[in-house]
Amino acid sequence: MNHYPRLFIAAALLLTGSGAVAAKLDAVERAIVQQVKRDHGRSLALLEESVNINSGTMNFDGVRRVGALFERELKDLGFETQWIDGAPFNRAGHLVARRGTTGPKLLLIGHLDTVFASDSPFQTFVASGPKAGSGPGGTDMKGGDTIIVHALRALRAAGQLDRMSFRVVLMGDEENRGVPMALANKALLEAGDWADVALGFEDGAGDPKTAVQSRRGSVSWRLDVTGKASHSSQIFQPDVGAGAIFEAARILEAFRLELAGEPNLTFNPGVIVGGTDVALDHDSSRGTAFGKENVVAQRVHVDGDVRAVSPEQLAKAQRVMHDIVDANLSQTDASLQFDEGYPPMAPTEGNARLLALYDQSSRDLGHGPVVAVSPRKAGAADIAFVADRVEMAIDGIGLMGKGGHTVNEVADLATLESQTARAAVTIYRLQRGVAAPGR
Repeated sequence: MNHYPRLFIAAALLLTGSGAVAAKLDAVERAIVQQVKRDHGRSLALLEESVNINSGTMNFDGVRRVGALFERELKDLGFETQWIDGAPFNRAGHLVARRGTTGPKLLLIGHLDTVFASDSPFQTFVASGPKAGSGPGGTDMKGGDTIIVHALRALRAAGQLDRMSFRVVLMGDEENRGVPMALANKALLEAGDWADVALGFEDGAGDPKTAVQSRRGSVSWRLDVTGKASHSSQIFQPDVGAGAIFEAARILEAFRLELAGEPNLTFNPGVIVGGTDVALDHDSSRGTAFGKENVVAQRVHVDGDVRAVSPEQLAKAQRVMHDIVDANLSQTDASLQFDEGYPPMAPTEGNARLLALYDQSSRDLGHGPVVAVSPRKAGAADIAFVADRVEMAIDGIGLMGKGGHTVNEVADLATLESQTARAAVTIYRLQRGVAAPGR
């Protein structure tokens, strides 16, 4: 159990209770807001600089360069930094930064990698006026990383940084987890065991009116199907059978028919290759296939994911999928494997209290209410690994935008200041609540 848990719950209740938070910001909060405004240009420059460095997960050099960029910023704020080498788990690595030994223990979570490979045509930040900027990873999640630095600078300027203890963990493999996962997650899990509160700076649903107090877990699956190669004129004959492609089609359609109606459950075949001679590299998600229209397909490989809101829902979906895979068509065989994946982030009482505090900060700043987003609209994220290790956790408080994971990704730059101010004031109020629990 962490050092401050009951006090944090009590502080959050006091701060969010009727009349407990002044309608107007106090002097420290006004100083925070002013610093956020003064730093806006600097933050935009940091966002652009980071987006212009390709850091697709498997571009190890690019991930390290983005890590070095944020390490520079955190060192300037007085953090001790450490680069965790990713060689043991076949990734670039992670950046961990530490500061302070007093007050509440706050874990701030981001990631350095994106889904865009080094040969993607989507490579640079392009501003389209003061409110929008397109670029790979602008919202997911170099914008969130920028907000972490931006908020910490504002807290330092307001004289509050020394009143708290921080760990910042910027993961290098959020989009494509390293293996073994125990090593890939080690630094994050250790930070979760240390912390009282975790704040994740993903973009969530891309709507500043929402934040995430519960996330669905995400588990990857691999389907391998084999059939009997033969001349196409003999397909469906007893000694030839249906072939690998028809068997794969049967399986995928049965997944849809059996599971599509489950609330908050989704499953998706993201990449498929089939033919006579096929290969699929799971790390890069690139595949090759050779076949002919007059040859019965011999092999199919499919990679996908399944997302569930609870461990029980995930286990049920896995049982159904295995049963479908095992009911093979004639002369075919199939196997299904699941990776460890991301656990669900449960909607706890502590998370609700923290969201209420964040909501009140937003209201007092004049940015309106913030409500919990449906788990259906929030993908898996790093915070899920530590949410059950801390007393309070929320996510989805990074830079807003739309089109994430596509070449249409656009950051809503108008939310850079507001999201930073919300985060910084919330962090300050957490510290104030712990320092003065009788308020």
